[in-house]
Amino acid sequence: MKLTFLGSTSDDGQCPTLYATDRGTYVVQGDLVTDPEALGQLRNVLPGESFVEIPAELLRFAPGS
Repeated sequence: MKLTFLGSTSDDGQCPTLYATDRGTYVVQGDLVTDPEALGQLRNVLPGESFVEIPAELLRFAPGS
C-alpha cells in the first residue's frame, strides 16, 4: 500500500495526520481509543481492528471537504 500525506493539524509533525492510499481508502494517525465506555459503544468490531481519535478539523484535508 502506498500512502500520500494529505495533512495534519499537529504543529510538531506528529499525530493527528490524514493519508490517502493507492487503494482509494484513507489511513488516519491519531491517539488510540482506550476508554472502555467508548469501546463498548462500537459495533461489529472484527479481529485486528483498532480505533483512533482525531479532531474534526483534520477532515478538512479529505478530498471533497
